[in-house]
Amino acid sequence: MSSTSFKVAVLGSGISGAVCASTLARNGVSVTLFESARGPGGRMSQRREKTEDGKELHFDHGAPFFSVGKSEVLRLVEEWESRGLVAEWNEKFGFFDFHTHKFKNIEQEGLSKRYVGVPGMNAICKSLGSENGVESKFGVGIGRIEWLHDEKEWSLTGVNGQNLGQFKGLVASDKNIVSPRITQVTGRLPLLGMDTNLVPELSEKLLNLPVKPCFIVMLAFAEPLSTIPVKAFSFENSKVLSRAYCDSSKPSRSTASERWVLHSTPEYAEDVIAQTGLKKPSDITLNKVAEQLLQEFQSTGLIKSPPFFKKAHRWGSAFPAASIAPEEKCLWDRSKRLAVCGDFCVSPNVEGAIDSGLAAALKLRDSVSSL
Repeated sequence: MSSTSFKVAVLGSGISGAVCASTLARNGVSVTLFESARGPGGRMSQRREKTEDGKELHFDHGAPFFSVGKSEVLRLVEEWESRGLVAEWNEKFGFFDFHTHKFKNIEQEGLSKRYVGVPGMNAICKSLGSENGVESKFGVGIGRIEWLHDEKEWSLTGVNGQNLGQFKGLVASDKNIVSPRITQVTGRLPLLGMDTNLVPELSEKLLNLPVKPCFIVMLAFAEPLSTIPVKAFSFENSKVLSRAYCDSSKPSRSTASERWVLHSTPEYAEDVIAQTGLKKPSDITLNKVAEQLLQEFQSTGLIKSPPFFKKAHRWGSAFPAASIAPEEKCLWDRSKRLAVCGDFCVSPNVEGAIDSGLAAALKLRDSVSSL
């Protein structure tokens, strides 16, 4: 079978799914990328907010940046850099100790380059999802996945019952498709993880995808926080805050206001979720979280005036707590041409997600010649 008639569906337009889709398309495979959200990104998403007076603010509310160590991933990132999709975030980083209320080890947190998407972290996924050979469908949720034994193809049905097509190969890059956690959040069964007859040899791994949650608070200030000597730092000895990033200091960002993003500790997030449940948090809960993280930030003594904008967001599956395929880099069912990829396969970061997406694409590419 020629690669052009080999159709693959990729579920999820985060960085792992986007890299997989782009790599397959470059190898002549026809790819349809499905995303239930309105736009691409996953952990690389950018959030657009409006203030009460109508000002538009943009925040990278997921991964603030990423570093690369593996040569095969670095080659890809350097290509993105040459295309203007990423740039180095060349600012000072450090630690803030809540016991001493002092910064320490400035420039010592991470010695490798820190990359960001430009003009937002989602720029990479946007570009990859619009390359030749990739058809991206946003706002399309998958309601059913079925393996057709006679045709040896995957059949996809939308949440509203619409027929989304049949595909020779399937890539699942969204944890919600394979993790039972989605049942606790939405009441729906995961499309792959709970069906042991669909992928029996993968089910055991798919059913155990522990994650560490995080709450994000987005802040905007009218004036720069000039008392802070760094643009990104980790907190030590805080039960509430883990990291803070000056989002507006990244390349190609608007500097009309100074925007900071705060990340909670996993323990704080787990405590909140234990009290409020896994369902979508209420505005009351999010407002309370925003106030608590801001108060902790203010207690550093680094903020002289209040922000004119603050909003919290729950990142329920922020960091995978285990790697389920560190050697293989993705899960692969050759008989059904099914690949499962994502940061939960390799390592809980952007590089791990990219590496897994590349591995999944190679599995599907190599399966073309066997048909």
